Amino acid sequence: MTPSRSWAIAAIRTIEADFNRSADTHLIPLDLPAFPGIDVYLKDESSHPTGSLKHRLARSLFLYALANGWLHARSTVIEASSGSTAISEAYFARLLGLPFIAVMPATVSPDKIAAIEFYGGGCHLVQDPTTIYSESERLARATRGHFMDQFTYAERATDWRANNNIAESIFKQMELEQYPQPAWIVASAGTGGTTATLGRYVRYRRHGTRIACVDPENSVFFDFYAAVANGALPQDVRGHFNLDCGSRIEGIGRPRVEASFLPSVIDTMFKVPDALSIGAMRWLASKLGRRVGGSTGSNLVGVLALAHAMHTAGEQGSIVTLLCDSGDRYGHSYYNDAWLAERGLDVATAQAQIAACAESGAALPRSVQHAPQS
Repeated sequence: MTPSRSWAIAAIRTIEADFNRSADTHLIPLDLPAFPGIDVYLKDESSHPTGSLKHRLARSLFLYALANGWLHARSTVIEASSGSTAISEAYFARLLGLPFIAVMPATVSPDKIAAIEFYGGGCHLVQDPTTIYSESERLARATRGHFMDQFTYAERATDWRANNNIAESIFKQMELEQYPQPAWIVASAGTGGTTATLGRYVRYRRHGTRIACVDPENSVFFDFYAAVANGALPQDVRGHFNLDCGSRIEGIGRPRVEASFLPSVIDTMFKVPDALSIGAMRWLASKLGRRVGGSTGSNLVGVLALAHAMHTAGEQGSIVTLLCDSGDRYGHSYYNDAWLAERGLDVATAQAQIAACAESGAALPRSVQHAPQS
């Protein structure tokens, strides 16, 4: 056996041993008084060692790269990220003794930069968020390293059939609940890998559960999905959908349609105004007694839209969504009133609208766009 093969085998064993030391994440019930008969659960991904849903993705990406022979003992690991994936990848790179560089927009949370550096990683910040891909490729060439490219490989690195992926974990934890097979699972898209895993799993296991995806402002996923659903695709398809700015809800939304985003396994999508995402985040934090991040707020808006529709139709059942990360990383931004005011975000009004829906059954604002699958 060659030294490089021996190193890869030891590296895979190190990552798998780390996984064996970790317990599964919690499934937390959330009471929505306005919707009796509809049970809502939060899959708390903030309890991973690196504090977010992206811990699962980073582990899968490292195992995928190792199994493909892309990493060796002298590799520098490069990743394009808005922060959370980079934190998790820095953790795994340190486990293997590999240098790590995150290429991120300059607007990323300073708390995320600190977390990457805590795990021994370096941060390469760019002013234009659309250049993170080309800069990552350039750095990989310059260091003779490996660009992990989460946006391409997220949907294929995870074993969507089983192996304790997030979908299998949800269904296992729901077995003893009143409605064990969720009517809906709600997730937002960063790479698109999570919705791809969820959508594939429910089809593979023959569940009736439907998948809802939530998109923030300054993202193309919703528009692409709506075009696919309506059959109104341009000739260039994915390449037609591009923005020159990034999402303000860190971790989700993209300026281009990533390869891992699979609209065919998603049953409906919502596009949520940023103020409403942050209002929902703050309302949820008040109910849980701890801070959650902006992407969790976006997910909650999707949950409320579905719960309202189910209640109106006289349906009962369960809805599961993801608590993606802790809000402690966003003290300087989403929990900072001055930061919000500078960006013209009326979060107080949005939070009141969320409370009215969750507690009294009021409809969400019409600014929440909806696109069902055709």
